[in-house]
Order: sequence, then C-alpha cells, then structure tokens
Amino acid sequence: MTNQLLHRQHWLFYDQAFSGLTMNPIHSFAMDDTLCQKTANLHDTAFARSWVHDKTVVLGIQDSRLPFIEHGLRYLQNEGYDVIVRNSGGLAVVLDPGIYNLSLIFKEEKGLTIDQGYEMMVGLTRGLIEELGTDIVDGEIKESYCPGRYDLSVNGQKFAGISQRRLRGGVAVQIYLAMNGSGSQRASLIRDFYKYAVNKTETKFKYPHISPERMASLEELAGYHYTAEVLNHRLLLQLQQLSDRLTTYQLNEEDWSVYENNIARMVKRNEKLPFPDLS
Repeated sequence: MTNQLLHRQHWLFYDQAFSGLTMNPIHSFAMDDTLCQKTANLHDTAFARSWVHDKTVVLGIQDSRLPFIEHGLRYLQNEGYDVIVRNSGGLAVVLDPGIYNLSLIFKEEKGLTIDQGYEMMVGLTRGLIEELGTDIVDGEIKESYCPGRYDLSVNGQKFAGISQRRLRGGVAVQIYLAMNGSGSQRASLIRDFYKYAVNKTETKFKYPHISPERMASLEELAGYHYTAEVLNHRLLLQLQQLSDRLTTYQLNEEDWSVYENNIARMVKRNEKLPFPDLS
C-alpha cells in the first residue's frame, strides 16, 4: 500500500516555499484543507505542496488551554515570533525560513491506515535527504517538541516531525524538516514557552519536557547546506519517477472560494483565543 500511495498517474506540485514567507501560516493550513476537499473527487491524482513561513510558533489546541497561556504568548512575542493555533492535532512547533514543510495530499481510500500514510512520507523523506540515507530513524524522540511515533532523527537527534489530517474524503500528510539553523535553539524556545505557560501548575495533558540537545537541523547533522530550492528540486525528481505525469497546479475559481471559506474558519478559531491580531 505504501508504494501504491506514492505511485500516482498524476502528481500535482504546488509551491509556496517562497510566497509563504510573506503569508500568515493560517493560509497554509487552509490551503491543505482546500486541496483535501479537491482530491476527494480526483482519480489517481495527488498533490505535493511545499511551504515555508517566517518566524511563527504553531500551537496545538491543547497548548492553547495551558493555565498561563498569556504569559507564554508574551514570551514568544518578545522573542519575535507570531503565534497561531492550527486546525489539527499535535503540540507546539516552530516555523521559520530554515524550516521546510511538505504536504502530500490524496484521496482517502478504503483500507488506508494512518500508519501507511506516515510510512509513505518517511520513505519519500529518505529519498530527499540522500546525504543521510539509512541513518534516518523513525521513532518518537520524547525530549523533543511535538514528539510523536513518526519523528525522524539521526543519532538520537530529531530533525523532522510528521502529522496527518483527514478531511472530507482527503488525506494530508505533513512534515516539517529543519533544513538549517540551530535545532537546539528552536527547542529551547518551545521549552521556555512551556515554562511560562505552565508555571509549575498541574495540567490536564502531558506536555513535553524538552531537552534542546535532542534536536538538530539537517545542516548540523549532514554538514550540507539545505535550501528550499534544493529540496524542491529533489522532490520534483522523485515525483517524476513516481508518476506518468507531473505538472504544477493553479487554483481555479471554485478552489479560491473554498480556500477563502477555510481561511475564515481558521481566523475565527484563532480570534477566540488570546493571540496577536491576525489582520
């Protein structure tokens, strides 16, 4: 099933690795939902969407309910980060120009398990990061931010995390890859956010106790300077081998209407919480 998921008659590439730097990340989550809805009506066709944003911390819903969330938000703002709450599960992660995000979006099929979706992304990522190859391990790094079963690491240092969202007949498997910069500095930022937002109080959920040395960037691990251009090029080469047809995608009028509605839902979700003004 995993190979079947990657091999498609038609792969559509939608690149926001550069335009995303001027956009609020709520637009990316709204876009993935839009493409999820789109794929429900497409046969043997999938989207690959790359996206990069400026300095933003993306919180999970549970993070937004921490007892001293206002203190945590003030700390992040003082460090120069915007903050949003996403529309899917998981906990706090960092976005910045050194973080490359990739969404693989396809029609949900009978018998498709959550693990198969994750394993598809693991396989694709190993092909993208050829300098590390078989050194890449999938498995939870508990001392990282947003730890999960499908964390990707080398020598115990996490450089990527994978999430998954299913919506209206479509599936979006999303990965964030720390291309360059300091993994430990990003981890320290989220560690200190929890320090301020929890403030030694009992919480209803178990938030991660982060050890910054357990996170790194690909550049730190491989000694190679990765960029969005490099990863996009490698992605396109893989997709070309995995499909009969590879094309770029442009939204049509109907897509834009769905997208605008999804943005409105994201803005409404965030307006209910004590976050910075999204206007």
